[in-house]
Amino acid sequence: MKKVITYGTFDLFHEGHRRLLQRAKKLGDYLVVGVTTDNYDESRGKLNVQQSLMERIKNVKDSGLADQIIIEEYEGQKINDIQKYNIDIFAIGSDWIGKFDYIKEYCEVIYLERTKGISSTQLRAVNNGMLKLGIVGYGRIANRFIRESKYVSGVNVEGVYGPNLNSLKKFVNKHELAFYETNYDIFLEQIDAVYIASPHLTHYEYSNKALEKGKHVLCEKPMVLKMDQVEKLYSKAKNKGVVLLEAIKTAYSPGFIRLISLAKSGLIGDIKNIDATFTKLVKGDIRELDALAAGGSVTELASYPLLVIVKLLGSQFEDYNFYSYYDDEKNVDLFTKINLKYKDAIATAKVGLGVKSEGDLIISGTKGYIYVPSPWWKTEYFEVRFEDFSNNKKQYHKFEGDGLRYELAEFVSIINSKNLQTYKLTSTESCMIAKVIENFRSGINVIKI
Repeated sequence: MKKVITYGTFDLFHEGHRRLLQRAKKLGDYLVVGVTTDNYDESRGKLNVQQSLMERIKNVKDSGLADQIIIEEYEGQKINDIQKYNIDIFAIGSDWIGKFDYIKEYCEVIYLERTKGISSTQLRAVNNGMLKLGIVGYGRIANRFIRESKYVSGVNVEGVYGPNLNSLKKFVNKHELAFYETNYDIFLEQIDAVYIASPHLTHYEYSNKALEKGKHVLCEKPMVLKMDQVEKLYSKAKNKGVVLLEAIKTAYSPGFIRLISLAKSGLIGDIKNIDATFTKLVKGDIRELDALAAGGSVTELASYPLLVIVKLLGSQFEDYNFYSYYDDEKNVDLFTKINLKYKDAIATAKVGLGVKSEGDLIISGTKGYIYVPSPWWKTEYFEVRFEDFSNNKKQYHKFEGDGLRYELAEFVSIINSKNLQTYKLTSTESCMIAKVIENFRSGINVIKI
């Protein structure tokens, strides 16, 4: 007897799950299905699972396709299960190609083609059905987003929009999506929500039209480059009853949320200074260094340090200035120091694409300070430090993958809860970030060094 095994969360069981189990079962005579526990899902960065373990087991049982159901509880269990149950074939969806090649030492590994574009239509329900998501853009971050979306339950990436037909076809084939489209209106008709990962200067137009059509919008940072445009988009989202969210991944990560709560708790006293740095070195004829595409250090990176500043000190700064090192030929800033003066505190954000510095974060208070080492925007570890170092405290919170799963999980959660906003990044905070970027691009208080 040939035995086959497969694994999954099987949350909100849909036709894609059913077809994967059918294909797996046809590979042999006996199908073992492993269903992941809540704790294991959490440990591997699977977010937004909506059904309990018992409900998900029942999903698989009711399909009538599993000869045996087991529970997956920990990393590395697959090898033990394969040996324990004398498995001949390990089968898994093709979106995990290469991930489980290490199992070939123990049995045959087969990657099954995923079911394209049908899962959501099978599960359209009044409460918390599958969300049909489309992507605008097919660049680096769009590719990373597809990978990260596998870890978020309740959403299915259906298709992609863009102007280049060849790039669209490659993207769809690579990620096994249901469709591609060069007409934005037709694209929007086929989805519930859109993730905008196109160049900065296109964000407003794409977001505005999607909101007008009643689609939820998750837009990459910076959402737009002018504060009044942010205000208009949030106003339209509210009027249409849909969600608009700026995709600054740090804002939604567990470690950062804990960091902000702890800093504001009074543990380090009154916050008087923030120093936040984010730099990376890039070269060549790329969008990040293209002035016509709104490139430069501030537009590319300032959203991150401005996020922590606005979360802790608010949006009502009294004065500001910028010190910038420019590439005169490209007409973009390669390094900028942003100084913000509040009534009772000061803050500095340093960003650079052509100057490298330590990417840490220091939050200074009247009783102590918080130190977050580089890369602080992927907040995993930080220390609360005091004059008496014996009172120091250390915190560790796992940051999974590229972090894009956190923004997507929050997006889906807000939509399902019918709350149009989240405290993790409010419209007021997005407006403040856009205001600082707009002021810089307008040349206000900019001093070139």
